[in-house]
Amino acid sequence: MARPTARVLGLLEILQAGGTHTLAELAGRLGVDERTVRRYVVHLLDLDVPVESVRGRYGGYRLAPTFKLPPLMFTDEEATAVLVGLLASARTSAGAARLAAESAAAKVRRALPRRLASRLDALLGVVEVSGTTSVGLPAGADVLLAAAEAARAGTAVDVVHTSREDRVTERVVQPYGIVAHGGHWYLTGLDVARDQVRTFRLDRITTVRPRAERFEVPVDFSPQDAVLQALAGTPWRHEVSVRVHADEATVRRRLPAGLATLTPVADDEGWTRVELRAERLDWVPATLAALDADLVVERPDELRGRLQRLGRRLLDA
Repeated sequence: MARPTARVLGLLEILQAGGTHTLAELAGRLGVDERTVRRYVVHLLDLDVPVESVRGRYGGYRLAPTFKLPPLMFTDEEATAVLVGLLASARTSAGAARLAAESAAAKVRRALPRRLASRLDALLGVVEVSGTTSVGLPAGADVLLAAAEAARAGTAVDVVHTSREDRVTERVVQPYGIVAHGGHWYLTGLDVARDQVRTFRLDRITTVRPRAERFEVPVDFSPQDAVLQALAGTPWRHEVSVRVHADEATVRRRLPAGLATLTPVADDEGWTRVELRAERLDWVPATLAALDADLVVERPDELRGRLQRLGRRLLDA
Protein backbone atom coordinates (compact mmCIF):
# COMPACT_ATOMS: atom_id res chain seq x y z
CA MET A 1 0.00 0.00 0.00
CA ALA A 2 1.28 3.47 -0.90
CA ARG A 3 2.09 5.78 1.98
CA PRO A 4 0.04 8.96 2.51
CA THR A 5 3.07 11.07 1.54
CA ALA A 6 3.35 9.21 -1.75
CA ARG A 7 -0.36 9.74 -2.43
CA VAL A 8 -0.10 13.47 -1.65
CA LEU A 9 2.71 13.69 -4.19
CA GLY A 10 0.59 11.62 -6.57
CA LEU A 11 -2.21 14.15 -6.19
CA LEU A 12 0.21 16.97 -6.96
CA GLU A 13 1.42 15.15 -10.09
CA ILE A 14 -2.17 14.71 -11.32
CA LEU A 15 -2.94 18.39 -10.76
CA GLN A 16 0.29 19.45 -12.47
CA ALA A 17 -0.92 17.79 -15.66
CA GLY A 18 -3.45 20.62 -15.93
CA GLY A 19 -7.20 20.98 -15.99
CA THR A 20 -9.86 20.63 -13.33
CA HIS A 21 -10.35 17.20 -11.73
CA THR A 22 -13.49 16.13 -9.90
CA LEU A 23 -13.35 14.80 -6.38
CA ALA A 24 -14.61 11.40 -7.54
CA GLU A 25 -11.97 11.19 -10.28
CA LEU A 26 -9.15 12.03 -7.88
CA ALA A 27 -10.40 9.51 -5.32
CA GLY A 28 -10.51 6.79 -7.96
CA ARG A 29 -7.05 7.50 -9.32
CA LEU A 30 -5.48 7.65 -5.88
CA GLY A 31 -7.37 4.66 -4.51
CA VAL A 32 -8.81 6.51 -1.49
CA ASP A 33 -12.18 7.94 -0.46
CA GLU A 34 -13.26 11.52 -1.18
CA ARG A 35 -12.76 12.64 2.42
CA THR A 36 -9.11 11.56 2.21
CA VAL A 37 -8.64 13.52 -1.01
CA ARG A 38 -9.84 16.65 0.80
CA ARG A 39 -7.28 15.97 3.53
CA TYR A 40 -4.51 15.63 0.91
CA VAL A 41 -5.57 18.97 -0.58
CA VAL A 42 -5.17 20.55 2.88
CA HIS A 43 -1.65 19.05 3.06
CA LEU A 44 -0.75 20.70 -0.24
CA LEU A 45 -2.17 24.04 0.91
CA ASP A 46 -0.07 23.76 4.08
CA LEU A 47 2.96 23.42 1.79
CA ASP A 48 1.97 26.66 -0.01
CA VAL A 49 0.87 24.80 -3.13
CA PRO A 50 -2.07 26.89 -4.45
CA VAL A 51 -4.82 24.31 -5.02
CA GLU A 52 -8.06 25.96 -6.12
CA SER A 53 -11.55 24.58 -5.49
CA VAL A 54 -13.88 25.10 -8.45
CA ARG A 55 -17.62 25.00 -7.73
CA GLY A 56 -20.42 24.01 -10.06
CA ARG A 57 -21.38 21.15 -12.32
CA TYR A 58 -17.87 20.87 -13.77
CA GLY A 59 -16.13 21.74 -10.54
CA GLY A 60 -13.33 20.05 -8.70
CA TYR A 61 -9.72 20.88 -7.91
CA ARG A 62 -6.99 22.48 -9.98
CA LEU A 63 -3.69 24.27 -9.51
CA ALA A 64 -3.56 28.05 -9.78
CA PRO A 65 -2.65 28.84 -13.42
CA THR A 66 0.52 30.71 -12.46
CA PHE A 67 1.91 28.01 -10.15
CA LYS A 68 5.17 26.29 -11.07
CA LEU A 69 7.23 23.99 -8.90
CA PRO A 70 10.71 25.38 -8.23
CA PRO A 71 13.62 23.38 -9.69
CA LEU A 72 14.97 20.57 -7.53
CA MET A 73 17.62 22.00 -5.24
CA PHE A 74 20.34 19.44 -5.94
CA THR A 75 24.02 20.23 -5.82
CA ASP A 76 25.93 19.13 -8.93
CA GLU A 77 27.28 16.12 -6.99
CA GLU A 78 23.81 15.11 -5.74
CA ALA A 79 22.15 15.41 -9.14
CA THR A 80 24.99 13.54 -10.82
CA ALA A 81 24.80 10.76 -8.24
CA VAL A 82 21.04 10.38 -8.71
CA LEU A 83 21.13 10.29 -12.50
CA VAL A 84 24.23 8.10 -12.67
CA GLY A 85 22.55 5.58 -10.38
CA LEU A 86 19.44 5.57 -12.54
CA LEU A 87 21.59 5.34 -15.67
CA ALA A 88 23.42 2.29 -14.36
CA SER A 89 20.13 0.67 -13.33
CA ALA A 90 18.56 1.31 -16.74
CA ARG A 91 21.54 -0.04 -18.66
CA THR A 92 21.99 -3.18 -16.57
CA SER A 93 18.32 -4.09 -16.05
CA ALA A 94 15.57 -5.35 -18.30
CA GLY A 95 11.80 -5.19 -18.64
CA ALA A 96 9.80 -3.20 -16.11
CA ALA A 97 12.85 -2.37 -13.98
CA ARG A 98 14.59 -0.78 -16.94
CA LEU A 99 11.50 1.23 -17.93
CA ALA A 100 11.05 2.46 -14.35
CA ALA A 101 14.67 3.62 -14.14
CA GLU A 102 14.45 5.40 -17.50
CA SER A 103 11.18 7.07 -16.51
CA ALA A 104 12.58 8.20 -13.16
CA ALA A 105 15.70 9.59 -14.84
CA ALA A 106 13.57 11.56 -17.29
CA LYS A 107 11.49 13.07 -14.47
CA VAL A 108 14.56 14.11 -12.48
CA ARG A 109 16.15 15.54 -15.63
CA ARG A 110 13.09 17.73 -16.38
CA ALA A 111 13.09 19.19 -12.86
CA LEU A 112 16.75 20.29 -12.87
CA PRO A 113 17.98 23.84 -13.58
CA ARG A 114 18.86 24.33 -17.23
CA ARG A 115 22.65 24.68 -16.73
CA LEU A 116 22.97 21.49 -14.70
CA ALA A 117 20.56 19.58 -16.94
CA SER A 118 22.69 20.47 -19.97
CA ARG A 119 25.85 19.20 -18.28
CA LEU A 120 24.17 15.94 -17.29
CA ASP A 121 22.81 15.52 -20.82
CA ALA A 122 26.42 15.61 -22.01
CA LEU A 123 27.37 12.90 -19.52
CA LEU A 124 24.44 10.65 -20.44
CA GLY A 125 25.31 11.13 -24.11
CA VAL A 126 28.93 9.97 -23.90
CA VAL A 127 29.23 7.58 -20.94
CA GLU A 128 29.43 3.80 -21.37
CA VAL A 129 28.81 1.41 -18.50
CA SER A 130 30.88 -1.77 -18.69
CA GLY A 131 28.95 -4.95 -17.90
CA THR A 132 26.93 -4.96 -14.67
CA THR A 133 29.51 -3.01 -12.72
CA SER A 134 28.46 -0.92 -9.76
CA VAL A 135 28.85 2.79 -10.43
CA GLY A 136 29.99 5.25 -7.83
CA LEU A 137 31.12 8.82 -8.37
CA PRO A 138 34.68 10.13 -8.63
CA ALA A 139 35.84 12.55 -5.96
CA GLY A 140 34.42 15.59 -7.76
CA ALA A 141 31.45 15.80 -10.11
CA ASP A 142 32.88 18.91 -11.79
CA VAL A 143 35.75 16.92 -13.31
CA LEU A 144 33.38 14.25 -14.60
CA LEU A 145 30.89 16.74 -16.04
CA ALA A 146 33.57 18.95 -17.61
CA ALA A 147 35.16 15.93 -19.29
CA ALA A 148 31.75 14.81 -20.57
CA GLU A 149 30.96 18.26 -22.00
CA ALA A 150 34.28 18.32 -23.85
CA ALA A 151 33.79 14.80 -25.19
CA ARG A 152 30.33 15.67 -26.51
CA ALA A 153 31.51 18.97 -28.02
CA GLY A 154 34.66 17.45 -29.52
CA THR A 155 37.01 19.96 -27.90
CA ALA A 156 40.44 19.27 -26.40
CA VAL A 157 41.08 19.82 -22.69
CA ASP A 158 43.97 20.60 -20.36
CA VAL A 159 44.06 18.09 -17.52
CA VAL A 160 46.12 17.83 -14.36
CA HIS A 161 46.69 14.14 -13.60
CA THR A 162 48.32 12.29 -10.70
CA SER A 163 49.77 8.89 -11.55
CA ARG A 164 49.76 5.77 -9.37
CA GLU A 165 53.29 6.77 -8.36
CA ASP A 166 51.98 10.21 -7.22
CA ARG A 167 53.65 12.01 -10.12
CA VAL A 168 51.66 15.09 -11.17
CA THR A 169 51.62 16.01 -14.87
CA GLU A 170 49.75 18.46 -17.09
CA ARG A 171 48.51 17.11 -20.39
CA VAL A 172 46.47 18.12 -23.42
CA VAL A 173 43.89 15.42 -24.14
CA GLN A 174 41.31 14.93 -26.86
CA PRO A 175 38.55 13.15 -24.86
CA TYR A 176 37.05 10.36 -26.98
CA GLY A 177 34.74 8.95 -24.31
CA ILE A 178 34.03 8.13 -20.66
CA VAL A 179 33.61 4.61 -19.28
CA ALA A 180 32.39 3.38 -15.89
CA HIS A 181 34.02 0.06 -15.06
CA GLY A 182 34.79 -1.86 -11.88
CA GLY A 183 33.60 0.93 -9.60
CA HIS A 184 35.79 3.56 -11.29
CA TRP A 185 35.37 6.17 -14.04
CA TYR A 186 37.84 6.41 -16.90
CA LEU A 187 38.52 9.08 -19.51
CA THR A 188 40.00 7.71 -22.71
CA GLY A 189 41.35 9.79 -25.58
CA LEU A 190 44.40 11.05 -27.42
CA ASP A 191 47.29 12.34 -25.32
CA VAL A 192 48.35 15.04 -27.79
CA ALA A 193 51.98 15.44 -26.71
CA ARG A 194 52.62 11.68 -26.85
CA ASP A 195 50.34 11.11 -29.88
CA GLN A 196 48.92 8.03 -28.14
CA VAL A 197 45.49 6.94 -27.00
CA ARG A 198 45.67 6.87 -23.20
CA THR A 199 43.27 6.02 -20.39
CA PHE A 200 43.05 8.10 -17.20
CA ARG A 201 41.14 7.33 -14.01
CA LEU A 202 38.95 10.35 -13.35
CA ASP A 203 39.50 10.32 -9.60
CA ARG A 204 43.19 10.99 -10.36
CA ILE A 205 42.36 14.09 -12.41
CA THR A 206 42.03 17.30 -10.40
CA THR A 207 41.47 19.81 -13.20
CA VAL A 208 39.76 19.78 -16.60
CA ARG A 209 39.92 23.02 -18.64
CA PRO A 210 38.43 23.26 -22.16
CA ARG A 211 40.60 24.44 -25.05
CA ALA A 212 39.67 25.97 -28.39
CA GLU A 213 41.04 23.11 -30.53
CA ARG A 214 38.46 20.73 -31.97
CA PHE A 215 38.88 17.11 -33.05
CA GLU A 216 37.03 14.16 -34.55
CA VAL A 217 36.83 10.79 -32.84
CA PRO A 218 38.37 8.10 -35.09
CA VAL A 219 35.84 5.98 -36.96
CA ASP A 220 34.93 2.74 -35.16
CA PHE A 221 36.72 3.79 -31.97
CA SER A 222 35.21 2.05 -28.91
CA PRO A 223 35.91 3.81 -25.59
CA GLN A 224 34.91 0.70 -23.64
CA ASP A 225 37.27 -1.55 -25.61
CA ALA A 226 40.08 0.98 -25.22
CA VAL A 227 39.62 1.12 -21.44
CA LEU A 228 39.47 -2.68 -21.05
CA GLN A 229 42.60 -3.11 -23.18
CA ALA A 230 44.43 -0.45 -21.18
CA LEU A 231 43.49 -2.11 -17.89
CA ALA A 232 44.56 -5.51 -19.20
CA GLY A 233 48.03 -4.12 -19.95
CA THR A 234 48.52 -2.23 -16.68
CA PRO A 235 51.43 -3.51 -14.54
CA TRP A 236 49.67 -4.37 -11.27
CA ARG A 237 51.32 -5.36 -7.99
CA HIS A 238 49.77 -8.85 -7.88
CA GLU A 239 49.55 -11.48 -10.62
CA VAL A 240 46.68 -13.85 -9.74
CA SER A 241 46.21 -17.28 -11.29
CA VAL A 242 43.47 -19.66 -10.14
CA ARG A 243 42.07 -22.90 -11.54
CA VAL A 244 38.27 -23.08 -11.27
CA HIS A 245 36.21 -26.27 -11.61
CA ALA A 246 33.72 -24.85 -14.14
CA ASP A 247 33.61 -24.35 -17.88
CA GLU A 248 34.76 -21.10 -19.43
CA ALA A 249 31.26 -19.88 -20.33
CA THR A 250 30.03 -20.33 -16.75
CA VAL A 251 33.02 -18.51 -15.26
CA ARG A 252 32.67 -15.66 -17.75
CA ARG A 253 29.02 -15.12 -16.81
CA ARG A 254 29.91 -14.84 -13.14
CA LEU A 255 32.84 -12.43 -13.45
CA PRO A 256 32.63 -8.69 -14.25
CA ALA A 257 33.32 -8.01 -17.93
CA GLY A 258 36.98 -7.51 -18.78
CA LEU A 259 38.24 -8.43 -15.31
CA ALA A 260 40.21 -11.56 -16.14
CA THR A 261 41.67 -13.72 -18.88
CA LEU A 262 40.07 -17.18 -19.09
CA THR A 263 41.61 -20.27 -20.70
CA PRO A 264 40.60 -23.96 -20.47
CA VAL A 265 43.11 -26.08 -18.53
CA ALA A 266 44.55 -28.36 -21.22
CA ASP A 267 45.45 -31.32 -19.00
CA ASP A 268 42.44 -31.12 -16.66
CA GLU A 269 39.05 -31.31 -18.40
CA GLY A 270 36.25 -29.29 -16.85
CA TRP A 271 38.61 -26.73 -15.30
CA THR A 272 39.27 -23.13 -16.37
CA ARG A 273 42.30 -21.02 -15.53
CA VAL A 274 41.42 -17.50 -14.37
CA GLU A 275 44.24 -14.94 -14.57
CA LEU A 276 43.96 -11.35 -13.44
CA ARG A 277 46.06 -8.51 -12.06
CA ALA A 278 45.30 -6.44 -9.00
CA GLU A 279 46.86 -3.61 -7.05
CA ARG A 280 45.27 -4.99 -3.85
CA LEU A 281 44.07 -8.47 -2.98
CA ASP A 282 41.37 -7.49 -0.48
CA TRP A 283 38.52 -7.76 -3.02
CA VAL A 284 39.73 -10.91 -4.83
CA PRO A 285 38.56 -13.60 -2.32
CA ALA A 286 34.94 -12.43 -2.39
CA THR A 287 35.03 -12.26 -6.21
CA LEU A 288 36.32 -15.83 -6.41
CA ALA A 289 33.79 -17.03 -3.83
CA ALA A 290 31.01 -15.63 -6.04
CA LEU A 291 32.02 -18.12 -8.75
CA ASP A 292 30.39 -20.83 -6.57
CA ALA A 293 32.83 -23.51 -7.75
CA ASP A 294 35.81 -25.47 -6.44
CA LEU A 295 39.10 -23.71 -7.08
CA VAL A 296 42.84 -24.09 -6.65
CA VAL A 297 45.11 -21.07 -6.09
CA GLU A 298 48.25 -21.18 -8.24
CA ARG A 299 49.59 -17.78 -7.23
CA PRO A 300 50.20 -15.69 -5.20
CA ASP A 301 50.64 -17.52 -1.91
CA GLU A 302 49.17 -14.55 -0.01
CA LEU A 303 45.81 -15.18 -1.68
CA ARG A 304 45.50 -18.62 -0.03
CA GLY A 305 45.64 -17.05 3.43
CA ARG A 306 43.06 -14.44 2.49
CA LEU A 307 40.68 -17.12 1.18
CA GLN A 308 41.09 -19.15 4.36
CA ARG A 309 40.27 -16.12 6.52
CA LEU A 310 37.20 -15.37 4.42
CA GLY A 311 36.08 -19.00 4.77
CA ARG A 312 36.43 -18.89 8.55
CA ARG A 313 34.41 -15.67 8.74
CA LEU A 314 31.66 -17.22 6.64
CA LEU A 315 31.60 -20.35 8.80
CA ASP A 316 31.43 -18.22 11.97
CA ALA A 317 28.48 -16.33 10.50
